Amino acid sequence: MFRICVLGLIVSTSLVADLPDPVSPDPDSPRRCEAVDTVFIEDMTWREVRDAMAGGKDTVIVATGGIEQNGPYLVTGKHNVVLRGATEVIARRMGNVLVAPIVPFVPEGDIDPPSVHMKYPGTISVSEETYRSLLTDICMSLEVHGFRRIVLIGDSGGNQEGLQAVALDLASRFGDKGSQTEIRFVPEFYDYAELAEWVESQGIHQVPEGLHDDFVMTAMMMAVDKDSVRTKQRIKAGCFHINGVNLAPASKTVRWGESIFAHRADRTVAGIEKAFAADAE
Repeated sequence: MFRICVLGLIVSTSLVADLPDPVSPDPDSPRRCEAVDTVFIEDMTWREVRDAMAGGKDTVIVATGGIEQNGPYLVTGKHNVVLRGATEVIARRMGNVLVAPIVPFVPEGDIDPPSVHMKYPGTISVSEETYRSLLTDICMSLEVHGFRRIVLIGDSGGNQEGLQAVALDLASRFGDKGSQTEIRFVPEFYDYAELAEWVESQGIHQVPEGLHDDFVMTAMMMAVDKDSVRTKQRIKAGCFHINGVNLAPASKTVRWGESIFAHRADRTVAGIEKAFAADAE
């Protein structure tokens, strides 16, 4: 009986020893099932990310949005919804790009006493120092994993200065340690003045209503998630319009959103190519 127990213990110990470490799996372990078709890192397994990078996806987009008041109809995550749609179009257009999780926490005003968007419930703000530290750690993580190019973009005005500062700081730090990773801030993505002019040239004429909302933003959001602009509720309430522009039929506004994403992608891709081409010269 004693021999049987000892043998059983040895076998049991051997089986446990052969199990992979859940915290430290073999980095070269094979992927046993087909990868999903996505560009978003948070929707991929670590093996899918590894294999995508090995297959040529050497560029990653780090995009910042926000959680803020956006008028009576748009969800507080407006910029994050827009970035979900815009970054996918950009990544698929370029072909060698993955998208890091969208950063929702950005400066939205002072917390105490509250200012700017922090005067309204639902808004979440961080200090400029916290914002830049968060971006720095995210980008350093991606550099460690071996991405050759990191692209920083933001969909809100208050995000831009921090993005540029972090890109410049990390470009210097990466260079000092001989890293193969390049990082650039691409301002062409955030040019709503140009975008408004382009939409106007396409026949959309807006009359501002004094809301933190407009047709461009609403159309992009509808192309991603119609519920994010309260489509059904607004139709029922008879307020399915913005800045004098009728949003019905919803399918037409969705198509507008898709066209706007395509226009922004054209400008952003050109900006990315310009930013990294400067080093190659």
